[in-house]
Amino acid sequence: MLEQLKHWLNYPLFTFNERVITLIEVLAVPIWLIVSILLANFLITKLGKKLQSKNKDPNVIHLVQRLLYIVVLAVIFITTLSMLNVPITAFAFLSGAIAIGFGFGAQNIINNFISGWILMGEKPIRIGDFLEVEGVKGIVEEINTRSTRVRRVDGVHMLIPNSKLLENTVINWTLRDKLIRGTVSVGVAYGSDCHLVKTIMLDIANEQKETLDEHGREPQVFFQEFGDNALIFELYFWINSQVEGGLRLVASNIRFDLDKAFKEHEVVVAFPQRDVHLDGTLNIIKTLQ
Repeated sequence: MLEQLKHWLNYPLFTFNERVITLIEVLAVPIWLIVSILLANFLITKLGKKLQSKNKDPNVIHLVQRLLYIVVLAVIFITTLSMLNVPITAFAFLSGAIAIGFGFGAQNIINNFISGWILMGEKPIRIGDFLEVEGVKGIVEEINTRSTRVRRVDGVHMLIPNSKLLENTVINWTLRDKLIRGTVSVGVAYGSDCHLVKTIMLDIANEQKETLDEHGREPQVFFQEFGDNALIFELYFWINSQVEGGLRLVASNIRFDLDKAFKEHEVVVAFPQRDVHLDGTLNIIKTLQ
């Protein structure tokens, strides 16, 4: 069996430059490419999972995997040329011409490619950050060499060119930490007990398990102004959250609890009112039907 297999693998297929090319020589390159790429992908993926199990920074893991992929592809390319007996110097002139044409025709691609490595190295934007780009908010899921994948708050995935994240203004809500400040405004009717309103709002905010009570970030209530129709109060609070939905949920819960507490303490939430003044006399005309 082995002798027969060896015979078929060494079977001459054609002659090239007075050199006999056998079946094994034709199959060696594709087999090498397939096996090496699959093996490299398996090992790099396994390394990434091992680093994740040790709670390493996902941005560092992503950068290491990208670097390993580039090194592996370079080794596979050089090894393949060696198997084909093609000297690297043969690509010197061709690579120069390709580089010039590629540079003129693919400036945006190169710009995004370099920007991607800057993002992964400098880390102004990291995997898991909550961004706001041109009014669109979402969580960074992956930073690739050409674009960054962001999952918007509505669940839709958005691909943003890397150069756009470096050249334009980007709001990173979680660059240094996950602290986010929220506000809840309410207007109460004139004649209400202002100190009672402040006490109720502080108690409601402190009852929320998400709000922070550490020094400098404890809930605060400010008497903003005497409005046209109401006394305006504003509650400031801090929470730890990666997504906008967390802030909106806490603010919503505070409003529900405030509505209930105001009813219990007979505090009236103001609504727009207008006084109409009439000059002269008002005559009421009755019509007979």
